[in-house]
Amino acid sequence: MTADHVTSPQSPYALLGGEEGLRRLTRRFYALMDELPEAAACRAIHPESLEQAEQRLFEYLSFWFGGPPLFLQSRGAPMLRARHLHAPIAGPEIEGWIACFRQAWAEQVRDPALTEAVMPKVLAMAMHMRNREDAA
Repeated sequence: MTADHVTSPQSPYALLGGEEGLRRLTRRFYALMDELPEAAACRAIHPESLEQAEQRLFEYLSFWFGGPPLFLQSRGAPMLRARHLHAPIAGPEIEGWIACFRQAWAEQVRDPALTEAVMPKVLAMAMHMRNREDAA
């Protein structure tokens, strides 16, 4: 945490358990990407090692969920869609990403109010990442 950053005790970051809870979520997310058959298309657009992608997601979600602005400090403005234009993202990739996130979230988060507050935003962000039409 940066010296000038204060995390609200009601932020999603804090309610997830801070750094430790968020790290569990992102590690599980990427483990599921290797495990879930429905994530195959999403997994295919990632490099062999998911370590760097997991770190970037951790940093982004830390910032987005109200924790330390790690992503901003290390990478600048998020511009997520622009940062992903090199990867073909259509329905199968989005659905695979969502499947991993939903399952990792369900395994890690027991607070229905937190799920209700966060999940629609996560789903909207995932849909916003589309940069290709589905194959015919």
